Amino acid sequence: MRAIVLDGRNGVELSTRPEPTPGPGQVVVAPAAVGICGTDLHLVDGSYATGRYSVVPGHEFAGTVTAVGSGVTGLAEGDLVGVDPNVPCGECRWCRVKAVNLCVRLEPVGVTRDGACADRVLVPARVTYRLPAGVDATAGALVEPLACVLHALDRAPTVTDRDVLIYGAGSIGLLMAAMLRQRGAGRIQIVEPHEVRRDAALRLGADAAAAGSADLDLRDGAELVIEASGHPAAITDALDRIAVRGTLVQMGVTAPDTTVPLHPFEVFEKEITVLGSNSLADCYPAAAEQMAGLTATLRPLVTHTFPLESYAEALAAAASPEALKVHVMVQ
Repeated sequence: MRAIVLDGRNGVELSTRPEPTPGPGQVVVAPAAVGICGTDLHLVDGSYATGRYSVVPGHEFAGTVTAVGSGVTGLAEGDLVGVDPNVPCGECRWCRVKAVNLCVRLEPVGVTRDGACADRVLVPARVTYRLPAGVDATAGALVEPLACVLHALDRAPTVTDRDVLIYGAGSIGLLMAAMLRQRGAGRIQIVEPHEVRRDAALRLGADAAAAGSADLDLRDGAELVIEASGHPAAITDALDRIAVRGTLVQMGVTAPDTTVPLHPFEVFEKEITVLGSNSLADCYPAAAEQMAGLTATLRPLVTHTFPLESYAEALAAAASPEALKVHVMVQ
């Protein structure tokens, strides 16, 4: 079968590999649509902290089950499925409290084990979910980033009627804007340097979007700040924009050695809260269920598609400000 292989040193190769065979508790999926996100861009150059090489990328995907291993129930050949890429051990202290994203032996598909940028991918049946009626492969490949947003909202305080500021209108920031509007947030404002993405944010429910926070109405700060860019300058600015007793949720991924200024007296004086939101925890099933009612709204986020053999071009598009979401269409 065909497979894209990354070496962590900017090497991207379309190679040939044996097709996988499912063992007990496993299924083989023929990916149809595979999303590219910032994680993949970091994997290419080796700057993603937990990447393991060589690796086949692709952790946001949907496709068709082609083979089922022994002991698997509830899945059959021909099922259209999505896959939670986080494969936890199921035994450590974090798995026992359902914080599977913090599993000490986590094996993410497309990061430390081969992913979906291939004609076939082998995955555990326990992280594979039949997609609801009305959710096609394109919408199915958006379930994983939507699950990341749902997890961040689980980490945050209630959003109803709260003023929210989002940094970054990539796919995560845009999905966040849509979910905040659905959940009854108050004013939603977005900081995004690129006009195409600002326009998309307004279409998805933001009340205002600007290239810098100085151009927004933030006289009293924002009660909830979502940092979805991972850029140090944005994080620094976000810390300054938290309202009294406000909360910052850090979703954007930075390099492990990135630091930003933090003023402890301000944390004390304003009683602010800073939270992290890492990946999707156990939110994949809920995201798949909600996608059934969101497909028409969210499907237009996919602005660029490429065949598997054009993966390098897909990466370049994903890094450009003109793209909202890039999908690789494998089948």
